[in-house]
Amino acid sequence: MKAVCWQGTNKVTVESVPDPKIINPRDAVIKITSTAICGSDLHLYDGFIPTMEQGDILGHEFMGEVVEVGSEVKRIKVGDRVVNPFPIACGHCFFCQRDLTSLCDNTNPNAFMAEAIMGYSPSGLFGYSHMLGGYAGGQAEYARVPHADVGLFKIPNELADEQVLFLSDIFPTGYMAAENCDIKAGDIVAIWGCGPVGQFAIRSARMLGAGRVIAIDRIPERLEMAQKGGAEILNFEEVDVGEALKEMTGGRGPDSVMDAVGMEAHGLGLEGFYDKAKQAVRLETDRPHVLRQAIVACRKGGTVSIPGVYGGFVDKIPMGAAMNKALTFKTGQTHVHRYMGRLLERIQNGEIDPSFVITHRLKLEDAPTGYDIFKHKKDNCIKIVLKP
Repeated sequence: MKAVCWQGTNKVTVESVPDPKIINPRDAVIKITSTAICGSDLHLYDGFIPTMEQGDILGHEFMGEVVEVGSEVKRIKVGDRVVNPFPIACGHCFFCQRDLTSLCDNTNPNAFMAEAIMGYSPSGLFGYSHMLGGYAGGQAEYARVPHADVGLFKIPNELADEQVLFLSDIFPTGYMAAENCDIKAGDIVAIWGCGPVGQFAIRSARMLGAGRVIAIDRIPERLEMAQKGGAEILNFEEVDVGEALKEMTGGRGPDSVMDAVGMEAHGLGLEGFYDKAKQAVRLETDRPHVLRQAIVACRKGGTVSIPGVYGGFVDKIPMGAAMNKALTFKTGQTHVHRYMGRLLERIQNGEIDPSFVITHRLKLEDAPTGYDIFKHKKDNCIKIVLKP
């Protein structure tokens, strides 16, 4: 089969690789009909996530048709049309039983690697480094899915791929990030980052009752899409974001803030140079400009939600502000399994059509071009879907 393979920093290629096979009786193999390039994939592309190996198959947002199942798979059948959640969950461990599926205890065979950095390991993830399991991803023609009965989510035939593909990641991620804001009716939510996750977070915050959503970015087409989704917008290259938020909230600050950017935040001035320089020589693994700004901007007693991916260590975090303002932090890889059913209902009810975020549709073999377009934000690119 053809698959998108990581070859090193800023290099991916489409290669012929062996077809996936049933390894465990709880596995399924799916023929992929749609997959996507995620902002999290850019952290791999840029070389900031450790334990990648040359030839690793990328991709964690994918869906398709079941073509083979293991002997112990009961709920999923050959021919089923399914979306696959990006975390891999066993369904019966301590964390899965508490609906914390991205923290599954049993799906990362390389847990010792994550434990060395994090203390404990999260779940295995598709296409996202050997530290998180070394699983082949879904930017390919076929994929093996462990624990198929737990993960694979059946999709009604009347819905198009593009309406449901993002149930695999960015729609639940934006929704959980908004849910983590503990939104009360009429609250003001400030969201840094108007990429795909930020776009879904904006719309999710409105669904959950936010009175106002303020979206912060610098890319015109992303700000325009955010505005169409009901957000007020700030271009951080044109205004002092902290002062603007104070003015827009009567001096109190947003009730909750969200970092939907993560480890490669674009900072300005001396701070931006500082982070880029330290990251370049690995004295700091992540650039936390947005996180610093969000902590300072949040109102007293507010909530900081962090869906943006961080991989390691950051510095100059204003913990004095966090502690003295009594802020609550809510973070985590998304517990996608928890949200797929309820968000499918919102799609079926016409509350949202997730395909709004797609700007580019490419063939699988054009993935290297897609990564370049997405990273450098060429051609007004916000979200790319690949078709095997």
